[in-house]
Amino acid sequence: MSQTKSKPNIWARRKARRALVQAAYQWQFANSDLAQLQTEFAERALDKADDEFFADILARMINHSDELDAMLAPLLDRPIEQLDLVERGVLRLAAVELSERIDVPYRVVIDEYVELTKLFGSEDAHKFVNGVLDKLSAQQRHLEVNAHREYRRE
Repeated sequence: MSQTKSKPNIWARRKARRALVQAAYQWQFANSDLAQLQTEFAERALDKADDEFFADILARMINHSDELDAMLAPLLDRPIEQLDLVERGVLRLAAVELSERIDVPYRVVIDEYVELTKLFGSEDAHKFVNGVLDKLSAQQRHLEVNAHREYRRE
């Protein structure tokens, strides 16, 4: 018996990403561990959210932050340590999705994290995040990005 996988609920993913930005901030600020963050956010922020998506992206971000920072560093105009915690967290989370979750279209990743940066970041941080994610998308999803550009030219 085969089981078809349903499409993810867009609102559940959006809610998970919002919680991810908050969890990333808390991890960076308070050095909370993964289990503690998963428990805390399951209790207060993941109602009707895609909790499997949340757990996957958060674990990948925490467990591979050094690799993510190395991926992002050449795209930045300053050392990653000089980014504020919202920008750094958003870029790391988006880098996970762009490099590891090809089931999520790159435009969705960019749009969602730019909007979250507008919500949680400083006044013009979303412009910086958008520029970095555009460059990162071209590297990590070059076939998808090129196909999108070709489609728009037609």
